[in-house]
Amino acid sequence: MSVFASLVAHLADLLQPLFHTSATAAAIIVFTALVRLAVHPLSRAAARGQKAKARLSPQIAELRKTHGGDPERMQKALMELHAKEKVSPLSGCLPSLLQLPAFFLMYHLFSSTRIGGGPNGLLSHTLGAAPLGDRWSDALAHGGIFGGAGLVYVALFAIVAAVATFNYRRTKRQMAAAPMMSDQQMPGMGAMGAMTKVMPLLSFATLLTVAWVPLAAALYVVTSTTWTAVERAFLYRDMPAASALATAGTVIPARR
Repeated sequence: MSVFASLVAHLADLLQPLFHTSATAAAIIVFTALVRLAVHPLSRAAARGQKAKARLSPQIAELRKTHGGDPERMQKALMELHAKEKVSPLSGCLPSLLQLPAFFLMYHLFSSTRIGGGPNGLLSHTLGAAPLGDRWSDALAHGGIFGGAGLVYVALFAIVAAVATFNYRRTKRQMAAAPMMSDQQMPGMGAMGAMTKVMPLLSFATLLTVAWVPLAAALYVVTSTTWTAVERAFLYRDMPAASALATAGTVIPARR
């Protein structure tokens, strides 16, 4: 944790001439962008995997006709098809999972009062009037929604709501264009069917995460969520159905 704290502090020192008192907040945004840039090759590979699964749709439709009354045989035949074509059913999950360690590091760094045996000086750094170690509840207790710290959260909520609305509209259009795609990908999987129904609303759950975690972790979430929306719009621009399926892994779970 102390090594990670030093990394954030060094980034903040480099950015201080440009961002002054908000240099640490800027360092968190830069760190998030570097994490996403490192994971980007996996995101591209996941996009190729989703497109490959989409190309298997005619074969999957044939399997449904042949084994539609036998879920176990259908699932076995589907897994054999994926193995033969070297397509992973979980290809879209890996980029999201690999981001979790960085998020939890950021969460714990700005939730710990002591780092490396000494006080955690990063907690006193701010974004505007909002300390990076505080939460939305702290902002409400010190000035209310339209206080100095509260306005920082209003801006973050506005960004998340805008990104979530973009994802919602795009996912609804994609699923309307290919309503059977998610069912064909993993037939017999009840969880996938349920996920498909709530998928367009998942991005709005990020609002809860931003409200519950320390501001530093909220910055990570907002930056990563925005990156995800832009990245997937680019990677899946020629494959709307695959993009709709990939959207399910965008929300980072809230912690308290």
